[in-house]
Amino acid sequence: MELWSRADPQLREVVWFSLRCRALALLLQAVFNLLIPDHAADAFSPPRPGPRGGWDALLERLLGGLGRWDAEHFLFIAERGYLLEHNCAFLPLFPLSLRALCLLLPCPVPLQPRGRLLLGAALLNAGLSALAAAALLGLGRAVLRRPRQAFLAALLFSLSPAGVFMAAAYSESMFAVLAFGGMWQLEQGQGWLSGLLFALASGVRANGVVNAGFFLYSRGKSFALRLQAGSAPRGQLPWLWKQVLGLAFSAALMCAGIFLPFALFQYYAYVRFCGPGTGLAQDIPEALLQLARDKGYRVAGVGGDKPPWCSQRFPVVYSYIQDTYWNVGFLRYFELRQIPNFLLALPVTLLGSWAAWTYVSTNPRHCLTLGLERRKSEERGKARDGFCGPAAFVYVVHATALLVFGFFCMHVQVLTRFLGCSSPILYWFAAHLLQEHEPLLRSTGTDNPTSGKPLLGKSPSSCGKETSDNPVVRLLLNWRLMTPLSKSILGFFLGYWLLGLILHCNFLPWT
Repeated sequence: MELWSRADPQLREVVWFSLRCRALALLLQAVFNLLIPDHAADAFSPPRPGPRGGWDALLERLLGGLGRWDAEHFLFIAERGYLLEHNCAFLPLFPLSLRALCLLLPCPVPLQPRGRLLLGAALLNAGLSALAAAALLGLGRAVLRRPRQAFLAALLFSLSPAGVFMAAAYSESMFAVLAFGGMWQLEQGQGWLSGLLFALASGVRANGVVNAGFFLYSRGKSFALRLQAGSAPRGQLPWLWKQVLGLAFSAALMCAGIFLPFALFQYYAYVRFCGPGTGLAQDIPEALLQLARDKGYRVAGVGGDKPPWCSQRFPVVYSYIQDTYWNVGFLRYFELRQIPNFLLALPVTLLGSWAAWTYVSTNPRHCLTLGLERRKSEERGKARDGFCGPAAFVYVVHATALLVFGFFCMHVQVLTRFLGCSSPILYWFAAHLLQEHEPLLRSTGTDNPTSGKPLLGKSPSSCGKETSDNPVVRLLLNWRLMTPLSKSILGFFLGYWLLGLILHCNFLPWT
């Protein structure tokens, strides 16, 4: 541990800052959950078993805020499996991991399954969030090639506007670890390890299959640059075809591996809900069957008409559930009554659009050529670094595609957490803006050059010991000295981080 901290103080600070932020989030959600009465939301709420013991009641008070909204689905799946059709909108890797952790976790006091699952979710997501922040730091260093900007972005991740979903019993933290880790390993040239992480990500969230685009782009760009470098033997057309076929085969194989977990789960759902009745209903509590009858939920193993999606040529339960249960589709959310939800998504929409415009306006030729043209500055090793550098192109495209799809085809309020756990751009661009426009981050001394007053939060080295100053803490401690732009960015991050804990943990509408 001592060797690790000495070797990389930034990594140590990122991990500890993430853990401290997660501990604070757990504390605040418990306080808000105790002080604010829960809203009677029309959300999935399975019946609870008989009377709870004192420890279960205590855990419900302390960690009950982690089990709201969609977290009820994850906790239900981890406890009982995929009994209800609409549970299949939530992919299995997170609830299976949560169940496995709870089975392995020693518990000195008797707890019902829900209490164990809530405790397991708090511990699991705390660790996964720290790992995701560390992976984002490594990815930022590889792509941005500006260690301070990568460091700032990784610290911002710990105060993500989607922070409540990183702490609650949701799959966002696990997906962020796998997605950022896969991107990082791909930048390091570890193609097979990257493919494995991307494949696992597609078993956590459906949009994980989109990460196959990173692998395709990496292979295509490598091939295009080799051709421009003139590495092909002259007059040897078979060499070119051999390279193209090899590239196509490896790309197809890797993409098939990335899609495999999602496809296998669709097959599992088909067998479970489209096959003949198995009498499984005999083992399901009557209260749960009554809830299914009252709400119109389809129960696995119960005879009756097959769901419509079973008759499709390619039966995909995920898209059917999104369409039927939640009315997800192109422009379906564009209604006057959804204006408040569009306002909730406005900050992340503006930030994501601004990031795309900034990159395109700075690199028009690079964008038009899809980053496949070898530039003279790159040949001389003088390519621009930072957010606007050529290496960030594919990440900007990925974030923009997710933003456009989410805005027009999803419940728009989920855009904040959709982008917050899937793309590094939200954090890279915020770090870019802060470093470009905030004098407090450009000053190297311990005094404010404008007012002459000492800056709070500085960590100067002493006795030759290397320290890692936390720029986020420094900015927060000197809030009144910051520029309006910096206040807007950090206000968005902190405001959504805090409001999420207040509203989401009490069944109030949130992102």
